[in-house]
Amino acid sequence: MSVGLSRVAVRLPSWVEPVDDIMVRAGRPVTERKMFTKVYGLRDIPSLAPDQSYEDVLVEAGRAALAGGTADLVLYGHTMLMAETDLCAEFPDRLRARLGLSDARFYGLSHINCASVLRGVEYARMYLARPGASGSERVLVLGGDQGSVGDDARVIAGTTVSGDCAAGVIVHSGQSARYRYLGGAGGRDARFHRNIRMTKEENALFAKVCSAQVVETVERAVASAGMTLDQLDWVLPHLNNKMFWRTFSIQSGIPRDKICLDLMPETGHSFGADALMAMEHADRIGRLRPGDRCAMIAIGQGAYFQSMIIEVLPD
Repeated sequence: MSVGLSRVAVRLPSWVEPVDDIMVRAGRPVTERKMFTKVYGLRDIPSLAPDQSYEDVLVEAGRAALAGGTADLVLYGHTMLMAETDLCAEFPDRLRARLGLSDARFYGLSHINCASVLRGVEYARMYLARPGASGSERVLVLGGDQGSVGDDARVIAGTTVSGDCAAGVIVHSGQSARYRYLGGAGGRDARFHRNIRMTKEENALFAKVCSAQVVETVERAVASAGMTLDQLDWVLPHLNNKMFWRTFSIQSGIPRDKICLDLMPETGHSFGADALMAMEHADRIGRLRPGDRCAMIAIGQGAYFQSMIIEVLPD
């Protein structure tokens, strides 16, 4: 069965904060602050205003993705662990009610960090391909987190700063899709399971091998689509920092101008929603054309890797 994705809906909070201000509050050293802003290309980060609720932003993204339609299943990929009070039935029931999906099943995807949202698309695809599935079923995949719960949580030392964002996309059979799913691959390197508690030596090794791991994952994804890397038109990346993607470009042979990093100064890193945000932005500004083939990429601390190949379809 051909599986497609709708246009992506992205919702950002009304505030933005300078990356340097966040790093000052987090007690990061001056050298690291300069590296993030001058070399990594990070400038501003979306943040919730005092009167805003992250749940409201998530609901707005979900409603925009649904576009007046419905869904049989909701998958919410997130990186930050949610408050204990939200892990009970109240949060999913409340969200389903606000989305008009009270009869839909709702599942959260976590513990694979920023790979959770693209992994959610993969699970949606498998759900739609299960025996006995109806061709009319639809899955709403939501992604994003509230990084502003604490500056220590949103600054990933030596790597990036994370912002508040929500994104949604409908996964369904191929009719009337904006994007066609062509293939995908995931991976894990258990050497880095300590995540933010890694030693300096483990962090150094992760920084050294991470890009190569991403290249290998993308190679498997394009192979599953019957393609090679040189047939990709665009890379819709994990928006961590520009230095990482320079290294990726060198190792993969994919030119830097095919890697869509426009959003990085405006949004920084938006957890698992990065690739969806990059796709929405590239499509909205007219960069994506029918027939273009794109690699979506996510990297989760721990370490987890996910890549998905999609083809842009005519409107």
